[in-house]
Amino acid sequence: MSKAYKIAVVGGDGTGPEVVAEGLKVLNAAQHRFGFKLDLSPFDFGGERYLKTGEVLPDGAVNELRQFDAIYLGAIGHPDVKPGVLEKGILLRLRFELDQYINLRPVKLFPGVDCPLKDKGPEHIDFVVIRENTEGLYTGAGGFLKKGTPDEIATQLSVNTRKGVERCIRYAFDCAKKRNKDNKLTLCGKTNVLTYAFDLWERTFYDVAKEYPGIKTDYAHVDAITMWFVKNPEWFDVIVTDNLFGDIITDLGAMIQGGLGIAAGGNINPEGVSMFEPMGGSAPKYKGQNVINPLAAICAGGMMLQHLGEENAGKLIEKAVMDVTGTKIKSLAAGKMGYSTTEVGDMVAQRVADMKE
Repeated sequence: MSKAYKIAVVGGDGTGPEVVAEGLKVLNAAQHRFGFKLDLSPFDFGGERYLKTGEVLPDGAVNELRQFDAIYLGAIGHPDVKPGVLEKGILLRLRFELDQYINLRPVKLFPGVDCPLKDKGPEHIDFVVIRENTEGLYTGAGGFLKKGTPDEIATQLSVNTRKGVERCIRYAFDCAKKRNKDNKLTLCGKTNVLTYAFDLWERTFYDVAKEYPGIKTDYAHVDAITMWFVKNPEWFDVIVTDNLFGDIITDLGAMIQGGLGIAAGGNINPEGVSMFEPMGGSAPKYKGQNVINPLAAICAGGMMLQHLGEENAGKLIEKAVMDVTGTKIKSLAAGKMGYSTTEVGDMVAQRVADMKE
């Protein structure tokens, strides 16, 4: 009997439904080839629903999503909705309430993809950023005093718990061990200024390191990390950091791997429901034109399969995408790929069906 997985599908806003459709096309090819089954359930969470109903997430939505094995997300963000409403009401709420405490971001330059860094190729850019996803400055702790007056005060607190920091760091050590590439883990922080939060991070990092004698440890300030991403990206294997710094450095990572059109990520709860998505946003100006690049969404689907235990299927999807970037498409930019959105999805799906593992 084939294994079945319950997947919640949230196309979302803008071009989100278009790229998800191509991702599902590829996932369908994978399930037929590898003999598992994906039981898909669509959800209409996003800007259009909010504009019609005033609801961001309906009552019971989070509990309903707990019943799934994973969530496959297109994009959230609507030009007619005030920034922050959907992002906080859907993305951050799901991350926090589903305790998706890991943001997993592979940074990998694929063959044929233009890199903005001089003399750097796929052999130089292949690392993973592990970002703590439910604490730090994103908890919303803080507030205003005397708002709107000349004496206004605004505070925003970075909340870091030993439990939250340790489970993130432990996940990162496990990731470095599983990758078995350089067997190196770098802590990214700012110990010289953020002396309380990153004192906790640093002490926890080296405490946990004692349990992983095969993993080399390293530390770098976040400002140095941004310089070295540009100058020496080959130095990195796995990086672990807090919520804010992770948010920043993963966007830089996306640029050096060729842009947001190829960047995929996962919001992971290793013991619960995880969510996988492309990093590029909803791109509403390209909606309905069949020109948006679906490769990041396709890669997110491959990450989802690997997380669910279908390692071979997930790796084959990545291999198929690399073949398409290396031999077919001209650019990752919308409208400049040389193929339509649906044609790119077709090419990857065909390779998943036919390529040798």
